Amino acid sequence: MKAVICTKYGTPEVLKIVEIEKPTPKNNEVLIKIFATSVTVADCRVRGFVVPKTFWLPAKFALGFSKPKQPVLGGELSGIIENIGKNVTKFNVGDNVFAFPGHFLGACAEYRCMKETDCIALKPENLNFEQSAVLTFGGITALYFCQKANISKDTKVLVYGASGSVGNYAVQIAKYFGAKVTGVCSTENLEMVKNLGADNVIDYSADEWRVLNEKFDVVFDAVGKMNIEKVIEITKPQGQYIHTVATPFDEICLRRKLSKPKIKLIGGTYNANLEQINLIKKLVEGGFIKPFIDRVYSIDEIVEAHKYVDTGRKKGNVVIRIIDKE
Repeated sequence: MKAVICTKYGTPEVLKIVEIEKPTPKNNEVLIKIFATSVTVADCRVRGFVVPKTFWLPAKFALGFSKPKQPVLGGELSGIIENIGKNVTKFNVGDNVFAFPGHFLGACAEYRCMKETDCIALKPENLNFEQSAVLTFGGITALYFCQKANISKDTKVLVYGASGSVGNYAVQIAKYFGAKVTGVCSTENLEMVKNLGADNVIDYSADEWRVLNEKFDVVFDAVGKMNIEKVIEITKPQGQYIHTVATPFDEICLRRKLSKPKIKLIGGTYNANLEQINLIKKLVEGGFIKPFIDRVYSIDEIVEAHKYVDTGRKKGNVVIRIIDKE
């Protein structure tokens, strides 16, 4: 089968399209024929080994020393179940599904096996495969942190990086929970974020952001780039600061800085589960959230896709089309 492998850490050019052995499902696994996957910031960080210096050694053990332990990147997918193991009862051959391999990766290929108990669900009926492929990385991440912060009706939430793959879902999911949402993004993305449902949008390069002193119950930093003094300035006492990409060392430093103003830090990692992916499906089919796709590339254009995501200027999600079929 065709797959994209990361031969070593580096620029997008380290990615190569090769033929590897097609997997065979074990007794408790399904074989998914992949129609679409994505390129996220997480993929680019793994490919380039972009980690904080304080986290360099643990990251080497976790990811691999000279190249990724899992050479096939891609943390989310959509496709059709082509084969099932003899003990599988939840899915049938021919089911259209979307799934979240997450940090196990392996989705940038024509096939992937996953356990039937992994984060897999039937594809939303109102989306195509390309749209369904980009629901899980940003959607489940945003859902996890919104739930952990107990965002609910009338919670005042600011989402920084509101146009990104996590931030755009954070805006929509916070609105679903009844929050009043302010989205912060670049000038060219203001209209996009407004259309996602944000009550207010702010250009982070404008004076409005620099002088903002409004207080929020929750500050959701979807890109991990907020100035901590600004966080303290605009977060209510007893409020919460969500940092989606904080390393353990970052968390120690942030908690120390946030302790005096009594702001709670919400960070850390999570393991996606079936309840989360099924709620994402429910929200999509109910019209409460929708994926925003910036660009679609073919698998043969994987290097160009990574280069684009590396620019830091993508809006929402970047899709990789594995198979030209809907």
